[in-house]
Amino acid sequence: MYLRKIDGPRTVTLPNGTTLSRADLPSPKTRRWVASRKAAVVKAVTYGLLPQGEALEMYGLSEDEFGEWRSAVETYGEAALKATALQKYRQS
Repeated sequence: MYLRKIDGPRTVTLPNGTTLSRADLPSPKTRRWVASRKAAVVKAVTYGLLPQGEALEMYGLSEDEFGEWRSAVETYGEAALKATALQKYRQS
């Protein structure tokens, strides 16, 4: 098996003991962003698996959009990334 040369780590260990690898990230062709996919990208950037600039470019995200995802996770947890929960968390 051949592993492509990349900058940075291939896996990171999260505070809960689980590992996150580049294989766990959503496809760069993702168009339907569910909460779990958003959370995977936020974790990858937060814990150093991906630099933020690379994540923004890879997924076609704006800095504002990613900033909202990160802020929602930091403030309310991953549940705040669900589309049905947006109004609930924005009102508080």
